[in-house]
Amino acid sequence: MRADRASYRKEYESWIGSLAAAGKLVGGEALETEHTAPATVRTAADGTSTVTDGPAHAGDETLGGWFIVEVADRTEALELAKSLPAPETVEVRPILESA
Repeated sequence: MRADRASYRKEYESWIGSLAAAGKLVGGEALETEHTAPATVRTAADGTSTVTDGPAHAGDETLGGWFIVEVADRTEALELAKSLPAPETVEVRPILESA
């Protein structure tokens, strides 16, 4: 999607709009990916930290943002992710609920 972002933007925005209209979209934000590279901080068991430029996990894909959606279960979350009409990767994770 990075290579042809403009051509998919309308489809992507329509998908987000449909989640919001269905009452599924709780929140989310885009991440700045054009001008500032991510940094990774790793803290060892002894308390020392190292900082490196770049993502925590190397690869061709970048994290462009995140959404919080209200769903009944993991199956529904996966179906929503599969409905994105653009060639994009969606990682689905649950939010840790406090007791």
